[in-house]
Amino acid sequence: MEKEVQTWLEDIKQSIDEIEEFLPERRDFFEFKKDLKTRKAIERNIEIIGEAVNRILNVNPEIKITNARKIVDTRNRIIHGYDTVSEDIIWAIVSNDLKKLRQEIINLLDE
Repeated sequence: MEKEVQTWLEDIKQSIDEIEEFLPERRDFFEFKKDLKTRKAIERNIEIIGEAVNRILNVNPEIKITNARKIVDTRNRIIHGYDTVSEDIIWAIVSNDLKKLRQEIINLLDE
């Protein structure tokens, strides 16, 4: 695996770990919705994840990351369509998708 791809995979893992650290133990959507700092910190890490996935795909499109295109599209939406990003979508990503993505990234790093 290319050194830069490995670096980007590690960036993805670090961003997911940071998101997990930012969230309180009691996962409550309404608390999340009220916490501007946490929301912005999580959005920033999702941007980093999307950018890293995009770079990986540009260098080595053979690397399989589930929903890679959706991840990049989410990054683009946060950056370019910031006024259309809903807390519901961010919460769904955090609640439903990041654990699976983290495991995929760990598996790719172990290859």
